[in-house]
Amino acid sequence: MSQPVKNVVRKAVIPAAGLGTRFLPATKAVPKEMLPIVDVPTIQHIILEAVQSGIETIVLVTARGKESILDHFDQHSDLEKKLLSEGKTELAEKLRTVSQMVEIVAVRQGAPRGLGHAVLCAKRMIGDEPFMVLLGDDLVDSEIPCSKQLIEVYNKYQKSVVALMPVPDSDVPKFGIVSGDKLDDRNIEITAMVEKPKLTEAPSNLAIVGRYLLTPKIFDYLEKTDPGKGGEIQLTDAMNMLRKEQGFIGHQFQGLRYDAGDTLGFVKANVAYALKRPELREPLLEYLKTLVK
Repeated sequence: MSQPVKNVVRKAVIPAAGLGTRFLPATKAVPKEMLPIVDVPTIQHIILEAVQSGIETIVLVTARGKESILDHFDQHSDLEKKLLSEGKTELAEKLRTVSQMVEIVAVRQGAPRGLGHAVLCAKRMIGDEPFMVLLGDDLVDSEIPCSKQLIEVYNKYQKSVVALMPVPDSDVPKFGIVSGDKLDDRNIEITAMVEKPKLTEAPSNLAIVGRYLLTPKIFDYLEKTDPGKGGEIQLTDAMNMLRKEQGFIGHQFQGLRYDAGDTLGFVKANVAYALKRPELREPLLEYLKTLVK
């Protein structure tokens, strides 16, 4: 039996263990990843991007109280039968499609110890393969899925890749910031990487957003990374070490990014995605015009 090619990106990690405190009280009983963008859970949009990028296996890093995420992607035969008996064929097919999107496996993060630790929890499931990390807070609306853009860059350079976008000065301290040597119009070889710097200490205004393509060597560095503030293991610290050994590419992706982990960003995403729906676009535009008046 042939062995899988180790440099093909087939797996993705989605950290989904956070408490979602910015959306309380809504997230007291409902995982933030299940909050809908129009009528589709946020995490379903993220997983769909991964599937459209060629990902075959999703590793969900979950925690206590997140069972509904897995339930959402499980088959619900009784509900499908009920919908079919009522003639709601299209809706039943939508449910069936969700349960058949991709192979999903779950691992538990016992304590909230940071993004780096969440990625490390997936080590056994990922094995010796490059993999994507998609943050459930970041939605990217693009013609070519953002993850696919990063995979194409990886295929060209055979180095880890992170998605970048320029941000205004006021937002620089909120992000990991990088700088580097230009390779072409959208790619740089990263030479500096700083997590949430002061504006005066930032190497540029190019911010890392929630899409990473990492080689499996990252796990070695995550295991060596000392916990920082709050006992959290920072992914950026491990990426910096990986950069020094293997090199690291920054890719300015094409598309619009929405911060679905921020209240205003979440509202903006709902409006934007609703306007993409033919049956909602015109009525919503008319309603928005009345609000503007």
